[in-house]
Amino acid sequence: MRDFIQIFLLCVESFFILYMVLYSSFLFLSVTVGSSDLYAAKRRNRLKNELANDYYVPVSVLVPAHNEEVTIEATVRSLLALDYKLYEIVVVDDGSSDNTTQVLRDAFHMWKIERPIQRRIPCQPEEEIYETRAYKVPITLVRKKNGGKADALNMGINVSNYPYFLCLDADSVLQYNSLEKIVRPVLEDSSVVAVGGTVRPCNGAEIENGRVVRYRMPRNLLACMQVMEYDRSFLASRILFDRFNGNIIISGAFGLFLKSVVIAAGGYDHTTMGEDMELVVKLHVYCRENGRRYRIRYVTDAVCWTQVPERLRDLCRQRRRWHIGLFQSMTKYKNILANPKYGAVSFISYFYFLLYELFSPYIEIFGVLTTLLAFAVDLINVPFMVLFFGIYVVYTALLSLTAFFARIHTIDLKLYPTDVLKAVGLCVVEVSCLRFVLAWVRMTALIGYRKKKDTWGHIERQKIQIK
Repeated sequence: MRDFIQIFLLCVESFFILYMVLYSSFLFLSVTVGSSDLYAAKRRNRLKNELANDYYVPVSVLVPAHNEEVTIEATVRSLLALDYKLYEIVVVDDGSSDNTTQVLRDAFHMWKIERPIQRRIPCQPEEEIYETRAYKVPITLVRKKNGGKADALNMGINVSNYPYFLCLDADSVLQYNSLEKIVRPVLEDSSVVAVGGTVRPCNGAEIENGRVVRYRMPRNLLACMQVMEYDRSFLASRILFDRFNGNIIISGAFGLFLKSVVIAAGGYDHTTMGEDMELVVKLHVYCRENGRRYRIRYVTDAVCWTQVPERLRDLCRQRRRWHIGLFQSMTKYKNILANPKYGAVSFISYFYFLLYELFSPYIEIFGVLTTLLAFAVDLINVPFMVLFFGIYVVYTALLSLTAFFARIHTIDLKLYPTDVLKAVGLCVVEVSCLRFVLAWVRMTALIGYRKKKDTWGHIERQKIQIK
């Protein structure tokens, strides 16, 4: 029995060495490429060596909302502060049980209108439509029967007037130049059908007229760790995947899409929790199956500031939904894997998300369990194991700090010394502790998920500091 366990542990050890070597190599390459791109973008900004013109792509900004009375006014006011000329704001209240609709009506003096809606994509029926034209751009509010976030976005697409739409979460605010930045790839290349922007936690940030006037690391330690995690994840893969048109996810908090292609592909799938990833994978499939020349881009200097959960319970709920959405999207489009028709999307992007996102919590928890088994039968070199884990933590923490400070420096934010110390200390905690907590949450996410697959989920919100 002991010999069998020893052979089993040797096989597991070999697998984990290969798994970690591949992951660490990918992480190093992607953070290096990402940091290089950030600094190149900053140099272009200083030299004004960017596309300069007076052309504006008409954009409909869609804001799906459900019980967002705390943040919705600040979100819409931030949109009115955008440095852009040709856009509209469409808020879809998806059957809120709070005062989301009333807050918007009172804040922006909206009046009820009668307006026919052409349902190019199926969605739940509208109950009331409100509008105001008292501001620099039209604001439309649609209150509809509850159908979930994807259904609310489909309604927004049906109501919108412009050829491109931008989806924005109701707890988020855009930087003043984000809309200008995110449409730039469309102006440069007519084949672009979708563009993703960068999402950064706004907990601790003070924003005035779309500009961050004061930035501090959040007081809440859990939010601090998510700041490090967000910068690493957005820098780690999306810039690198952008090099070969390989991005298969655009954050639901901030993404631009060509409406005609989205409608032709069938719109958002309301039966999935990960409607953002599902749509992007669907666009890859639709364009390749129909022989359409296309590009899906990522823009690192188009920034959206969003609230991250400050309670562990809320964070676990969020990550559970994310993992279910990942599972649904990858199983729905499983034919992409090892399919030459999809090129690098199949052999690099899909494989990466399969191994290092979908399966990673199971692999990591399995690794912890086999380590405990080896310790129980006295087949582990404890000093070596501690050293190995220490090297892993330090390596990942250094890459997290590289991504974090590169992001801070290239968008000219100033950090206080206490914030630097907090970032250094908490990135170690995030890698060595929080990561394994969330791995357990993700591993158990699929248990009974079908019962709540159409629900928004509730996360406690704080007022966004907008001036």
